[in-house]
Amino acid sequence: MPAPDLFLVYVTDIDRSTDFYSRLFDIEATFRSPRYVAFDVGGTVTFALWSGRPDHAHSATPRTSEIGVMLPGPASRIDDVFRDWSTTAGLVVVESPHDDVFGRTFVVADPDGNLVRVAPVD
Repeated sequence: MPAPDLFLVYVTDIDRSTDFYSRLFDIEATFRSPRYVAFDVGGTVTFALWSGRPDHAHSATPRTSEIGVMLPGPASRIDDVFRDWSTTAGLVVVESPHDDVFGRTFVVADPDGNLVRVAPVD
């Protein structure tokens, strides 16, 4: 049975977002086109940015999903990543580090309002 292997994020400015995510995740794009940029994030999984649908990245569009980054290790690792990311240009803190039902977590947003949650491995 097929499994999800492409996670696509709508953005308004492909160059700005490519730079943002390259710095945030410390990764380089593996494919670039004028409106689509892909990052290999392990195995057969691709994280991609798409500016071909600017109506989907409008700031008034509700963000009902999140990009998830699950980290192994102690809760202090979540706080360490938050401190590291806090200097990233264009990053908006939505939820500061706190304890939730699944452990330590925080949420930030990219320049288009797309949410990124950092949490412990399930």
